[in-house]
Amino acid sequence: MAVPYPKTRHRATASCVPPATCLSRVIWHDCRRPLLGGQGLQEETRILVADDHPLFREALESAVGGLDRGIEVRMSGSFEEAVSLLDEEASPDLLLLDLNMPGSKGVTGLTQIRARYPAVPVIVVSATEDTATIRKSIALGASGYVPKSSGLEDIRKAVTAVLGGDVYLPDNIDLEAADDDETAELIERLQSLTPQQTKVLGMLAEGLLNKQIAYELGVSEATVKAHVSAILLKLRVDSRTQAVIAYSRLGGSAE
Repeated sequence: MAVPYPKTRHRATASCVPPATCLSRVIWHDCRRPLLGGQGLQEETRILVADDHPLFREALESAVGGLDRGIEVRMSGSFEEAVSLLDEEASPDLLLLDLNMPGSKGVTGLTQIRARYPAVPVIVVSATEDTATIRKSIALGASGYVPKSSGLEDIRKAVTAVLGGDVYLPDNIDLEAADDDETAELIERLQSLTPQQTKVLGMLAEGLLNKQIAYELGVSEATVKAHVSAILLKLRVDSRTQAVIAYSRLGGSAE
């Protein structure tokens, strides 16, 4: 279902991420410029599909490609490849993101994408259908959530709704359930991290040392240490291990 415009809503943040207090209510309209008008999709709409299952990628390509002749669909089979495509000059107008794929587990990939590319709306397309994961995804800035068990028509509805500036949710999802205050607080703290700090936290969860992180990011080891200190402060934990444990609560533990 597409969530309609509310008469009263929380003021959108600069990155269009709903505040953590909205965990139990979806009452905002996406503040990004809608790509749908009275005449349909705007010219040359670019959609990136990130999923590690080839058959499902092709199914998604078929679903969104059938919406309009002006749609360009690009596909990636890993999180790293998706980030590489997002880094290109002509970034996509929409990202369809699988939560669990090489380089990403749980909502950690979504967290990094929203921190690094706040202007790109994201629809999560996942085999995970529990309400808690859907709530976390929306709270962390996803503009829509589509279970992989959905039909092609539901996928098309989600894409149309999000490109039109709305938030799309599957039917029969109860977002009015009681909030997990501890999880809501953790999400709010994670949202306070900068894009680089979010990336460093993900690397810590993968077990990388400061020296390895510095090499991967092309920065000095002292810079990495400064990021780690800031992460511990913002997450209100005392050690790297505690930071990783907190991150893993949102599905961020390395396999």
